[in-house]
Amino acid sequence: MLKRSFTEDQKLFREAYRKFLQQEIVPNMETWREQGVVDREAFLKAGENGFLMVWPEEEFGGLGDNDFRFEQVIIEENQYALTGDWYCTLHSRLVGPYLKRFGTAEQQQRFLPKCVSGESILAIAMTEPDAGSDIAGIRATAIEQDECFVLNGSKTFISNGINADVIIVAAKTDPKNNPRQIGLFLVERGMEGFSRGANLKKMGKKAQDTAELAFDNVIIPKENVLGDPAKGISHLMEALADARLIAAVEFISAAQKAFDITREFTRERKLFKRTLADFQNTQFKLAELRAEIDMQQVYIDQCVAALNADSLTAVDAAKAKLLTSELLCRVVDEGVQLHGGSGYMDEYPISRMYTDARVTRIYAGTSEVMKIIISRDFGLDDYQNFIDRDLN
Repeated sequence: MLKRSFTEDQKLFREAYRKFLQQEIVPNMETWREQGVVDREAFLKAGENGFLMVWPEEEFGGLGDNDFRFEQVIIEENQYALTGDWYCTLHSRLVGPYLKRFGTAEQQQRFLPKCVSGESILAIAMTEPDAGSDIAGIRATAIEQDECFVLNGSKTFISNGINADVIIVAAKTDPKNNPRQIGLFLVERGMEGFSRGANLKKMGKKAQDTAELAFDNVIIPKENVLGDPAKGISHLMEALADARLIAAVEFISAAQKAFDITREFTRERKLFKRTLADFQNTQFKLAELRAEIDMQQVYIDQCVAALNADSLTAVDAAKAKLLTSELLCRVVDEGVQLHGGSGYMDEYPISRMYTDARVTRIYAGTSEVMKIIISRDFGLDDYQNFIDRDLN
């Protein structure tokens, strides 16, 4: 594989984060998976050690370094340590930057320090039963009244939904006259009329709390409006390239881990007095996966460089998200097959990785939506009106 580009500071950061995971996170993962939620203490310890929200300026408690490679290190090490259920990157790099991009100086001062320290956990609530990849299908409303907005509606499948203290909620702000006009609102723990449903049981990613949220005449003061309340779709679209690259980094790292697990198993498993790795079929299958992982890793690293240069396009991010999710699902499927009956047993990591992987072709935009975005770029215009109307 070609040499990857990380600074000396980032290499030291990787070593420190790897040690942190082994000491503070790995020993607790089974407990958190059983209870369906990561203890809040994990966020506090990560914040204390400088592993949450690396990018904010020092005045907010961060390192003031916006180089995405720091978050890339965190994502990779979480996958290598099998601690991906603790999706700290959702808090740190998927939701947090909304406050930087669209927040007022007052909002940044009010929220960022506690987010950096881990005292305040973030989530974003877009998805509804009839509005997932179709952002414009949102039904929740936030109607302006005097010096506030009144929020009503519900959200589902919200990651960090149980733990979150501050949730960015997308809602229509002029449903009668302009049903495609959406705003973003900062809903805080304890606001009257805001409630959470049960922690949802899922196929995989058991420790990642996922909940339904309900809003019944929640009063949102003007100081909790994030950005322009008429330009929420634009705000969301601006952040989607980042979100899809975050997903792609996660998926390629998980594919690498699944490959390593499977390779080691084939070296140890005996069949007809030979190791499984001695068979040409095994060698050919792993060789194909090795080549695909390495080739896609190069593309992901180029996307990271483009993001750092503020030149990552939505189309390039969609390509990364599409191919890495599809590859990961192939790698874990082949891994289970090569493990034989052991691959079906939950005590073997490949079994859990298999169930965790299935959702990757769905969240951050389904594979089908990624294909629509990509096909538009090379001149297939059959979906032009659909794309312009519902995705931009």
